[in-house]
Amino acid sequence: MTKDKNQVRIFDTTMRDGEQSPGASMNLEEKLRIAEVLEDLGVHIIEAGFPIASNGDFEAVNEVSKIVRESIVCGLARAGRKDVERAAAALEPAKQKRIHTFIATSPLHMRVKLQMEPDEVHSAVIDSVSRARNYTDDVEWSSEDGTRSDHDFLCRCVESAIKAGATTVNIPDTVGYTMPDEYAALIAMLFNRVPNIDKAVVSVHCHNDLGLAVANSLAALKAGARQVECTINGLGERAGNAAMEEIVMAMRTRKDLLQLESGIHTEKIMRASRLVSQITGFVVQPNKAIVGANAFAHEAGIHQDGVLKDAETYEIMTPESVGLKKSTLVMGKHSGRHAFREKLRELGYDNFGDNALLEAFTRFKELADHKKEIFDEDIIALVDDEIGRASERIGFVSLGINCGSDGPQEATLTLEVDGEKISSTARGNGPVDATFNAIKEIFPHEAELQLYQVHAVTEGTDAQAEVTVRLREDGKLVNGQGAHIDTLVASARAYVHALNKLLVKKRQKSSPAALTA
Repeated sequence: MTKDKNQVRIFDTTMRDGEQSPGASMNLEEKLRIAEVLEDLGVHIIEAGFPIASNGDFEAVNEVSKIVRESIVCGLARAGRKDVERAAAALEPAKQKRIHTFIATSPLHMRVKLQMEPDEVHSAVIDSVSRARNYTDDVEWSSEDGTRSDHDFLCRCVESAIKAGATTVNIPDTVGYTMPDEYAALIAMLFNRVPNIDKAVVSVHCHNDLGLAVANSLAALKAGARQVECTINGLGERAGNAAMEEIVMAMRTRKDLLQLESGIHTEKIMRASRLVSQITGFVVQPNKAIVGANAFAHEAGIHQDGVLKDAETYEIMTPESVGLKKSTLVMGKHSGRHAFREKLRELGYDNFGDNALLEAFTRFKELADHKKEIFDEDIIALVDDEIGRASERIGFVSLGINCGSDGPQEATLTLEVDGEKISSTARGNGPVDATFNAIKEIFPHEAELQLYQVHAVTEGTDAQAEVTVRLREDGKLVNGQGAHIDTLVASARAYVHALNKLLVKKRQKSSPAALTA
């Protein structure tokens, strides 16, 4: 159990469950960046992946285990021996490690998916937890589709999992089916009926199919659960998971009602949100709670008047509490490298290498020559676009466009492929199509374009464009991002970024698709 009965453990599964969103796959370097931000945020447990799912997942869990020191690193495993052993091997370097093993317990899942009898599932629970305990004292067991499970059988499995050595038992709402009162009653039932429930932390993991993931999670916490599994920005398959930022800020804002502590450094929430959005290409909707662009915007006259008189009239939390700060360092074309580095530190980029700094600073100066006012969002977009491109096989060099109503729409593109600069001129149905055709001529491939999305970083006609490109090839789906004041340059950079990620993904031999809790 937690030492403080009011302390809630935050279990982040952005890199595991969140990554299962179509197109949200992350490469190793991106996962390491997210892990560093999550640890800095104060997350208690980081679920870094599903080691047996692929070599890439194994490597990610293994490498995250090497760099994380304060947080517990967790790897997911099904109930089979190979899954548990693979998770244990991936977690070997971790200072603090957890194996998270699971099996479905609902009648529907046992009959249709597992094709197992309840007694067989019960035995698998005991076997998997016992096996995991051979590798670590920190073992979590999850009852997949727990909210649709028979209560008697669920109690039996929870009791046996704890007896076998599980220190955390998780009751997921795998398909987002339950309601807050129903879920709270389920958690309360376990506390009342499972005799050894005090020997483990009760955890909850909610999906958002009915838009109730956060509400269900909070209801379960009120009923006694003390670990909540969630993701940054609510990322996750189907309608997503419970959003960490919403749960954490609900606990902070309504402490009078919930009387719970998360220990999360909430002023770092925006940095985490922006990073996950940039890496996955999943743009945060403007009216998203806590981290949306409009979360602290007030347009109605009566609201503006009230906020000007007293912010508490319409703001139940301050922008600063989630990391939105008024800049103390104004940047422009006369700003030097030292000021730029200080600005990066102010924005949360503390470990920026000299070479990366030089590249980012060069792009910043180019941007400042064209853009009258440089916002923090501009620098964040520019820097995030620059990070992680040094090791790519294909690099953007230059782009020239000929377009207009009379045509032809033509793109002259230069890329650097494995150290060699290659140029091509191609035509297309518009400048974007021409640009992408030029990329295909320079680096032939069979990938199909699934998504092309443009997002303005700030307001104004001189705003930088952030472009997301989604490619699919042989069932593999990747997102690429690019940022630039020229939308077409941003488009080319985004396509090249996606292509590089696809090349990495093709080198990773995938195992059968992950089963999720």
